[in-house]
Amino acid sequence: MERMKNKVAIVTGAALGLGAATARMLAREGAKVVLTDIKDAEGGAVAKAIVENGGEALYLGHDVADESAWERVMAVTLDRFGRLDVLVNNAGVGWGGPPEEETLERWRALMSINLDGVFLGTKHAIRTMSRNDPSSGAIVNISSIEGLVGDPNLGAYNASKGGVRLYTKSVALYCAKTGLNIRVNSIHPGYIWTPMVENYLAEHGDVAEGRKALEALHPIGRVGEPDDIAYGVIYLASDEARFVTGAELVIDGGYTAQ
Repeated sequence: MERMKNKVAIVTGAALGLGAATARMLAREGAKVVLTDIKDAEGGAVAKAIVENGGEALYLGHDVADESAWERVMAVTLDRFGRLDVLVNNAGVGWGGPPEEETLERWRALMSINLDGVFLGTKHAIRTMSRNDPSSGAIVNISSIEGLVGDPNLGAYNASKGGVRLYTKSVALYCAKTGLNIRVNSIHPGYIWTPMVENYLAEHGDVAEGRKALEALHPIGRVGEPDDIAYGVIYLASDEARFVTGAELVIDGGYTAQ
């Protein structure tokens, strides 16, 4: 239970789903965790529960598409905990439709969170982790299976998550070749049972039938649970993965093996 002992981590999109599960697991493994989101009530409740269970956590309201907000999050993290060891760029949104019906406004809104947010977080994490003595850290970017394979109705989402995948590799090489000792990796979840997925199914039909259809897409016979991804984050963020950078960890129940 001490794989993350003495490490300080920031998790974006930490109010619900993958982010909340990741924040809780990081705390259980000994990390001091800064949770950020725009859902203040839910994010604050997750942080409060972590503290009540003996962990160290702080919640901050945070729009990941706003660079000044990133600067504030880094400043508060340093003021409270003195360093940054791990950033989990988890915040994201998803929607789709026929490409000829997509609007530039919706495209840009999705990109601002899914891709700009990862860029800004990575930029400011490198600056902050470089202040560690010696320079060190781990950045984990949550991409998707949709960053590996196409979907006929998810063009903007595919583009954003594919961008996260290759941006991760570029920054991993930069950090390695400049001797920063900051590792950068991406995780590619399959369909995970989160409020975002459940809400999407509710908007487009019957939730129970929708879940069955999603389960059928995965050879392992089920959709994932948030902890399935959180375990992957723990590995990539821990010293156990000290030889892993620029990698893509696929956690998808066999979806992309077909």
